[in-house]
Amino acid sequence: MDVLSRTEKIGYGLGDAASHIVFDNVMLYMMFFYTDIFGIPSGFVGTMFLLARGLDAVSDPIMGLIADRTRTRWGQFRPYLLFGAIPFGLSCILAYSTPDFGMSGKMIFAAITYTVLTLMYTVVNIPYCALGGVITLDPDQRMSLQSYRFVLATAGGMLSTVLMTPLAQFIGGDNRVLGYQGGIAILSIVAVIMLILCFAFTKERVQVVEKNKSSMREDIRDIFHNDQWRIVGALTILNILAVSVRGGAMMYYVTYILGNVGYFAAFLATYSVGNLLGSALAKPVTDHICKVRVFCWTNVLLGIISTGMFFTPMNAVSTMFTFIFIIGVLHQMITPIQWVMMSDTVEYGEWKYGKRLTGISFAGTLFVLKLGLAIGGALIGWVLAGSNYQAGAAAQNDIAIQSIIALFTIAPAIAYLVSAFISRYYTLRTDLLKKILYDIKLSV
Repeated sequence: MDVLSRTEKIGYGLGDAASHIVFDNVMLYMMFFYTDIFGIPSGFVGTMFLLARGLDAVSDPIMGLIADRTRTRWGQFRPYLLFGAIPFGLSCILAYSTPDFGMSGKMIFAAITYTVLTLMYTVVNIPYCALGGVITLDPDQRMSLQSYRFVLATAGGMLSTVLMTPLAQFIGGDNRVLGYQGGIAILSIVAVIMLILCFAFTKERVQVVEKNKSSMREDIRDIFHNDQWRIVGALTILNILAVSVRGGAMMYYVTYILGNVGYFAAFLATYSVGNLLGSALAKPVTDHICKVRVFCWTNVLLGIISTGMFFTPMNAVSTMFTFIFIIGVLHQMITPIQWVMMSDTVEYGEWKYGKRLTGISFAGTLFVLKLGLAIGGALIGWVLAGSNYQAGAAAQNDIAIQSIIALFTIAPAIAYLVSAFISRYYTLRTDLLKKILYDIKLSV
């Protein structure tokens, strides 16, 4: 089995760094941008986030099926990184545009541009995620590849989220509309360059042998028949739900609970530093402990810590920073494990059903990931609307305050604990996985 070079691992990681420039912005800024800068009602934004997933239910599987059937001299998945890079960057800038329309016009414009952004994210990110499954079959190399990926993804997310506010202030000053659009324009250019470098530095080694052709409907059916894929799909929803609700509520938390919006960038930086450490720890920890056990018990620990945050006094800022750092480490340590688990379900499906469906498998994963993100955004929007949150007010009512605290602490805790419980049913542990890989090699 080929040992992947550091250059290729870094190149692969740059692709996710580019995606996280947008993904983390949507998760942490988009709700606040729409409600407090563009001036759209929070209830509408929450519903818009959720309804956009209805389109993803169609576009994500179609993109995966198209990618599975793509054959070019550059491979199956890499061409989409090259040709999708510039449209992806432009869609980011468009989503952060704020034309001077009436309220109805603003809502229509937001719905259209947000939908375009999610479609372009699909075109680029589904092939990117699938690419990790065809660079190598070796489990150790996969874990190493995913560890590099999430170190660089964290760096990309940090570049985007930590720099967004300072960039907006530098470019626009008091004009937050101009500042946010200028900030995302700079970050989008960086993302485009990263995607092109990912295309240039990676290689597809796992060749798909088409034993028999099947219809798109049969491929989708086989994915949902894959019991291990369904488990990882549920884990994906729960884990992104935890981080998206906490992240989306963070700006409200520092503004109205801690009373200092300056803490936002500091929280993000602290969390991101923890993420970097967590990504680096994933490979050495799983070298000595079964990755499924690490995933399960880390989720339990995350649930306990998140619950502890709920009971932390509001003036204990240093304690809250400590919690945020630890959560950053633990959450990002299990993220590479989760993506390796998803890659393993592809081999499991090939072993059990005789078909390798890399693209549609990761299309389904990206769909449930975006579904979790949408549910998180909708939950925030609906809870704020239900608690009579007043955008831009100097202070909020007691129900809104308690709702923000719960979104920041208890909601993620529940998601982590349910995730730990479900992970007990994931069966692709080391011995079975070795047998699956051995049987697949014999059948080729």
